[in-house]
Amino acid sequence: MLVVEDGTPEVVLEYPRAPSQAAWDALTEEERAQVVESLPGEVTWNEMPMPEGDWHTGPRTYVWNVLRRYWAQQSRRAYVSSALPIYYPEEPRFAPDLLVVLDAENHRRNKWVCSAEAHGLDWVMEVHAGGERKTAAEEKVQRYARLGIPEYFILDGRDCTLACYRLATPDARVYTRLEPQRGRYVSKVLGLEFQTEGERLQLWTSATPLLSYKERILQLEEELQRRNNLERRIKELEAELARLKKSQG
Repeated sequence: MLVVEDGTPEVVLEYPRAPSQAAWDALTEEERAQVVESLPGEVTWNEMPMPEGDWHTGPRTYVWNVLRRYWAQQSRRAYVSSALPIYYPEEPRFAPDLLVVLDAENHRRNKWVCSAEAHGLDWVMEVHAGGERKTAAEEKVQRYARLGIPEYFILDGRDCTLACYRLATPDARVYTRLEPQRGRYVSKVLGLEFQTEGERLQLWTSATPLLSYKERILQLEEELQRRNNLERRIKELEAELARLKKSQG
């Protein structure tokens, strides 16, 4: 407990943390499993800003779906998640809006413990619509760089604008801000490009736009409808041709 200037006590909340890497290395496998089990699979509202309605949830869900569909089609494994509690050694836990870890087993988790997974995060995106979430996202530029997360993207869900950062080298601990190339931000980590078009965020792989599961379903339904219309028109023409031949007797 701390005492502030006016003499009143200030309660400092302590939340569970993962042990240091040295302490982890000294544990047995059974002890490590106990540590992982003891770490909560959620964070509290005191540790993160509140959601900001559709400007937050909509873009986050869209990017999550696009990335999941994309990596499900790749030969390289990747774990894609959203709002997952993350435990770096001795660090306060956090739960980014979106995250990707390359070459990780893609199974369900309720937390990511870096020491247990033997891997930190490779790519993170935070989504905001201004206010506290914007401030928190900007403050994390320094923290995520210090943790060694290779790329960090910030999406303004209200204005549909991007701010993107990358570590220039694996050992760097300060981000370099990325500039768009031909209107797109290139993620070297994901091998994808991000583009804002008006109020829409579009992800690309080379010249191919990436679609969410919902968008792909709608696309297939439209293609099927066009095919059905074409088949119906062919049958109509065949029937008309048969009538003409019959009338000529």
